[in-house]
Amino acid sequence: MELVEFRNGETVTSSLTVAEVFEKQHKHVLEAIKELEGMVENSADLFTDDFYEHPQNKQSYRQVIMNEKGWTLLVMGFTGKKSLQFKLKYIEEFSRMKNHIKQQTRLPQTPMETLKLMFQVQEETADKLENVEKEVMNLKENVVLSAGDYSYIARRINQRVSEVARGFKGITQKQRGELYKDINSGVKKIAGVGSRTQLRERHYDLVVEFISDWEPSTATKTIVRQMSLEI
Repeated sequence: MELVEFRNGETVTSSLTVAEVFEKQHKHVLEAIKELEGMVENSADLFTDDFYEHPQNKQSYRQVIMNEKGWTLLVMGFTGKKSLQFKLKYIEEFSRMKNHIKQQTRLPQTPMETLKLMFQVQEETADKLENVEKEVMNLKENVVLSAGDYSYIARRINQRVSEVARGFKGITQKQRGELYKDINSGVKKIAGVGSRTQLRERHYDLVVEFISDWEPSTATKTIVRQMSLEI
């Protein structure tokens, strides 16, 4: 669980998190904050109303966001050995977050640091650009075949099957079906898809080239010839 977070330019925590960490009922923490708000003049700078969604019923409930000063005032009244341990843990988290923010926002002090920052920015920009290019390429490659391209592949399959069928001299529709089964199986295999409807734009050139070079397998040729003998 994250004890603190960076929000609107400062390190803060929530009343709900405080309640969980210090093992108190949330309503009692809210009551303690309300009491402080009546005693402190600048309470609006320390505490801000907020809402969270309950994970079970999905309804919104009130919580209070507080900065480090607000948190310090609140937990002053928490006593006990456990409370001390929790306070120390919180203090460490506030300190860690502040140091992290300082490191992120610290300006380079020397020419070498300036160069390092420039290289870092360039590297991050290059990485982002590379990721964008990959995403664009992935989108392009996974574009569904247009109706025109899909129809062209279907026509080329019909043409190629007819060309090969002429070499068998007068085959039946059933024999032609064996040829279609063979070429369609090849198309799906080289494209790595389960059916022709799953073909994508990236498969188009490969499939068209395969169809032009396609020849039925020896097994298919043997089956077609045997079927001719049975006629």
